[in-house]
Amino acid sequence: MLATDASALQLVGELRRLLGADRVLDAHSDLAVYECDAFVIEKHCPAVAVFPKTTAEVAAIVRLCNERGVPFVPRGAGTSLSGGGLPVGGGVMIVLTQMREILEVNLRDRYAVVEPGIVNASLNRRLANTGFHYAPDPSSQGACTIGGNTATNAGGPHTLKYGVTVNHVLGVELVTADGEIMQIGGPVDSSPGPDLVGTIVGGEGTLGIVTKVWVRLTRNPQNVRTMLGVFESVDDATQAISSIIGAGIIPAALEMMDQGILVAVEAAFHFGFPLDAEAILLIEVDGLEVGLDAQRDRITEICRQHRAREVRFAKDAKERLQLWKARKQAFGAIGRLSPSYCTQDGVVPRSKLPHILQRIRAIGQKYDIKIVNVFHAGDGNLHPILLFDERHPDQVKRVLDASGEILTECLECGGSVTGEHGIGLEKISFMNRMFTSDDLEVMQRLRDALNPGGLLSPGKLLPTAGACGMEQIHPGRQAAL
Repeated sequence: MLATDASALQLVGELRRLLGADRVLDAHSDLAVYECDAFVIEKHCPAVAVFPKTTAEVAAIVRLCNERGVPFVPRGAGTSLSGGGLPVGGGVMIVLTQMREILEVNLRDRYAVVEPGIVNASLNRRLANTGFHYAPDPSSQGACTIGGNTATNAGGPHTLKYGVTVNHVLGVELVTADGEIMQIGGPVDSSPGPDLVGTIVGGEGTLGIVTKVWVRLTRNPQNVRTMLGVFESVDDATQAISSIIGAGIIPAALEMMDQGILVAVEAAFHFGFPLDAEAILLIEVDGLEVGLDAQRDRITEICRQHRAREVRFAKDAKERLQLWKARKQAFGAIGRLSPSYCTQDGVVPRSKLPHILQRIRAIGQKYDIKIVNVFHAGDGNLHPILLFDERHPDQVKRVLDASGEILTECLECGGSVTGEHGIGLEKISFMNRMFTSDDLEVMQRLRDALNPGGLLSPGKLLPTAGACGMEQIHPGRQAAL
């Protein structure tokens, strides 16, 4: 419920007059699907879920929420792994999945304009045979949206060479926390003054609601070479990773999967992976045809120096797509191993990969939690996957404790607690460890300037906002649920 039954009914009525009854959900049976995202450990159910189709509708919804002092949160496809789209304190969830149009593709100036609900992979399907692509490629790109990618500054396998989402966003249209519509940036590569686009990208929906994105298009490489290195030990694989980068080679992608993931992927898709291998590296170099064979041969030599059992080459585009299908669908295969899982997102320097993987194994043994690993090895972005059953509270507690130790170890290694999933609700407690009080105060001042009432995405990202109910965030205001 909202603050009172009467105000709840009045707001729902106004939302239905604005959007139509079919785009406003308030029955608990309908809302249950929105109580969590891919971070299944924590659940918060909205009081109302609405489905706008235009920027004007988003702005009108936000103004209604402001008039009634009701919190609101944007949501995309719900693939967030840190609770970023959860409605802490209840209120109105603004689901942007019906805003999914590709508004413009300008190949001459190398940009596209898309709505936030467009699925990442859909843009590249539209760009097929144009000679261009949109480079950020999260592993969930078949389901995640560009709006969600913008909120978390998502990465992906090919960001080792091409960069993360912020490197490919030229501008955004934004509905502010008080319902105003503004444009920041646009099709021009750069503009004078502070990098406001870079501020919004990665803001996790706490600074405004993105309703349009200008994205940079990247010319397709002339050719690629894709390799699969098979290793007898995880340590050998991680040492090979450091040596490849140390040799001055920057692959387009450098991914690692350990034996636990291989077993699940092979059972699901029958790719022919060697199930007795401790780890495999998926390595890709791209660019001008001249020089690619030399890079491939040098990488092969380095892998063999680190005791690779074999190095396979994708002989054609079909084999390459099969290898990438294995990597991109690895998370989908986890259901064969466990009814629930929690994916972490720490980052360490590449030289610390052998150490952190040893610690992850030890932490899993300490808490009697099975942990499998698949991650962006080239830039040290780890994705240890903790397997458990959320129906058992003891397992949930052990998973949370183990996750905390893994992320603490990442910080001890000089890294970060997130590379692309964001802070959301899950990692707020780590912000005080990553940043000084002065740093956090500056962040809070920025948030207060753009979100002065605190109604937009409350309880997210900053410990000063806190992962708590509305009563704690705004003393004296009745909680929304």
